[in-house]
Amino acid sequence: MKKELNIKSNQVTVLLQGSYTVDSDVLKKFIREEHCPLFYSLDDSGIVRFEWFLDENEKTGTLIEIFEDSKHWEELGGKVLGSPIFVKLNKLFKIEKTTVLGDISKAWKTKIQALNPMHQSYIGGIN
Repeated sequence: MKKELNIKSNQVTVLLQGSYTVDSDVLKKFIREEHCPLFYSLDDSGIVRFEWFLDENEKTGTLIEIFEDSKHWEELGGKVLGSPIFVKLNKLFKIEKTTVLGDISKAWKTKIQALNPMHQSYIGGIN
């Protein structure tokens, strides 16, 4: 794969960070048996990466979502926000910080305002 310097991609990266009070095994079961399989089954080619990481000692976690572009995230997010799976996630995992890396539409910024996202635009790098 050829490296490029300071070439902006259309990808959008979303980091959801938070904590949980349920038993780690309960959250891991939800992630492995419900949350990830749902996103896997969506047949959405716009999902580049969807991965969970947990610190079981601190009871914290991070979900990394990378989408080809804002349009794909908006389409998928529009289906998921407020859905039963999102409601269940919020019962098991308290989202404390949302970081959005990349450009998104003003309409989508308004729609996700309840997540109190920190938004950062691309400046430069190697990709």
